[in-house]
Amino acid sequence: MSDGAANIHIDGASRGNPGDAAYAIVIEAPGRGAVEESGLLGKQTNNVAEYTALLKALEKAKQLGLQHVRIHSDSELLVKQMNGEYRVKNEDLKSLFQEASQLKRAFDSVTFTHVRREQNKRADELCNIVLDAQKPKKPPGSTSQTKSQPSKQVGDGRVRDDCLECLKSAKACWARGEGMPSPELLWDQLWSILEEGSVLRKK
Repeated sequence: MSDGAANIHIDGASRGNPGDAAYAIVIEAPGRGAVEESGLLGKQTNNVAEYTALLKALEKAKQLGLQHVRIHSDSELLVKQMNGEYRVKNEDLKSLFQEASQLKRAFDSVTFTHVRREQNKRADELCNIVLDAQKPKKPPGSTSQTKSQPSKQVGDGRVRDDCLECLKSAKACWARGEGMPSPELLWDQLWSILEEGSVLRKK
């Protein structure tokens, strides 16, 4: 890029949410070869894995002496929280968010962009490679079947309450003729609540 900024693609994945988790980062800086890193994280939620990938990326970029970086992530929640559009309400994410915010200060500029998963293909692929490599091998002739576990049930109705509050707030705005939030923004807010509450998950 003409401005000399490095492009960094990050991804975090959890199979089970919480379940076996991994992170991956791909750093492409002008005049340098691509730097790739990935690893296992034990049992974690998908959102924790996404934030861990961000922390690993910022730490690696700092080691490489990069000063201008563009972070690309397919986690809309992470991007909007780091851009200050969404509050961090989940207790497990608050400390990770604060650590990432602190690391960000070491750079001259850091931007966060949400991309579709197909635009984050290599980082997503690295996560899957790491997770697939740790799966135990089935003995020859084994016919046992493993049923997928149901997603973790969200307790106390917090996610439902947050979604209803979001919808009520939008209804009130529309009733006053303010026209905000737009249907698109409302969808983004609902998606964030569902993702943060572990209702939505990556495979």
